[in-house]
Amino acid sequence: MMTERPVTILVLCTGNSARSVMAECLINRLGGGRWRAFSAGSHPSGVVNPLTIAVLEENGHPVDGLRSKSWDEFAAPDAPRMDLVMTVCDNAAGEICPIWPGHPAKIHVGFPDPAAAVGTLEDRLATFRNVYSMIETKVRRLIEIGADRAREL
Repeated sequence: MMTERPVTILVLCTGNSARSVMAECLINRLGGGRWRAFSAGSHPSGVVNPLTIAVLEENGHPVDGLRSKSWDEFAAPDAPRMDLVMTVCDNAAGEICPIWPGHPAKIHVGFPDPAAAVGTLEDRLATFRNVYSMIETKVRRLIEIGADRAREL
């Protein structure tokens, strides 16, 4: 019996500490094994934002092994072959990207940066929750329409 390879997607942001990590977790969960997501940043912060971790845990995502990493890891010859590269922040969308092995399709789906939120801890957490919800809506739509129609997002 031949099994179909999952759609592989690289989600990019500048710091790889919030939006791209949330999208990675959501795609991996909602994709039901038919999608496989990775995330990275053009200038990774080196740490996943603690409020990202809090929101992911609230929503039942495993967080072990999540890390902020450079997109250079995915431009290497031995990196997983991507079908789709999605930028989730306007800064990363405007940067010169590496040449990705396999020449995947590219899309931009921008979200506000929750790490830029100000106010009390509860205010900032509410912003992270809101952005998580926005990303979840888009990820559900992406999985529904498929990688071939991703530009319709």
